[in-house]
Amino acid sequence: MKYILSIMLIIFVAACEQAPKADKATITEAHPVKESVGSPYLVDTVNSEIQWIGTKPTGKHVGLFKIQEGKLLVKDTAITGGNIIIKMNSLENIDLSKTDTTLKRKLENELKGPLFFDVNTFPVATFEITSVSDFSPSVGNEVLMKNANYTIQGNLTIKNITKNISFPAIIRFEKNEISAMANFNIDRTLWGMTYRADKSMQDKLINSAVNIEFRLKAKK
Repeated sequence: MKYILSIMLIIFVAACEQAPKADKATITEAHPVKESVGSPYLVDTVNSEIQWIGTKPTGKHVGLFKIQEGKLLVKDTAITGGNIIIKMNSLENIDLSKTDTTLKRKLENELKGPLFFDVNTFPVATFEITSVSDFSPSVGNEVLMKNANYTIQGNLTIKNITKNISFPAIIRFEKNEISAMANFNIDRTLWGMTYRADKSMQDKLINSAVNIEFRLKAKK
């Protein structure tokens, strides 16, 4: 009997969906934002996207946010500052669209509601760069984003709560264009979204770790 219970426990744990393996963003209190200088590169909102993945014991959901506007300031091929404004009402689920439109709408409405992003009260989220530096991994700290060449640090404000996050990224400078990509996990509860975060809720749990992946293009 003990053997059977052990096998069932192993199967259950293996079946529990976890946040995708990604670099965990370092999160601290908000940092001061220095006045930046340089040439502005405007974010191409059509060809840029932010993807999110939320998980729970019984599965996961994938979705997107649209960028309302943004810019990067560049001096001598170095990013000196910039900001991105995210349109929170643009939240869209993409894994249910072809299978269950009713559940898709229900999920989107719940995520847009007061238990999560409360988009009617907080229509935008912002990310303001505080520093961009050459990437140098610390000893013993394996980075999952291969070929990362920069560390991006900035103040992320969601629901009027601001935290500074730092994560590895790949940034490429081309003629009159910048492309950037990153993939990392953050803890949603640090921005006041604690709904179903208590692990004692078992199958009703929604994992605190949320995966964020962005692909950004900006043009001079």
